Amino acid sequence: MVGPGKSAGAAMAKSDGSDYFRRTSLFWIVAVTLGMGYFTCTVFMPEKIPFGQLGAFGTFCSYLVENHGDIMYKGWLAAWAVHAFEAFIALKMCSNKGINNTATRYLWFVQTLLFGFASLGLLLKYNPERRKHH
Repeated sequence: MVGPGKSAGAAMAKSDGSDYFRRTSLFWIVAVTLGMGYFTCTVFMPEKIPFGQLGAFGTFCSYLVENHGDIMYKGWLAAWAVHAFEAFIALKMCSNKGINNTATRYLWFVQTLLFGFASLGLLLKYNPERRKHH
């Protein structure tokens, strides 16, 4: 409720951009979670995956598990290493773009660690100068 003599616009807090955060799209949340989850299961619990029911994709994954398990493990480590690297880049980008709120920086770090470039791309697109002109 707006008090006497105050407009609705005056009641809203103005943000200086230090707390800017956008959640990545549901599509990327689901796609990356399923992809990394499947990759993790393929590397660490391949006996739990019904490769025979996954058609050509299952045949290919089964071949990789049986013949290239060490490369699969290294690929899994590399995928997480890339996400971790992107998460630290996100922290640097937060500093560069004036996002100083500790909780907001933590959100960007965790989201980027989990979802990689699907999160970092949103931060890279953020232009704090454009936001100030509104």
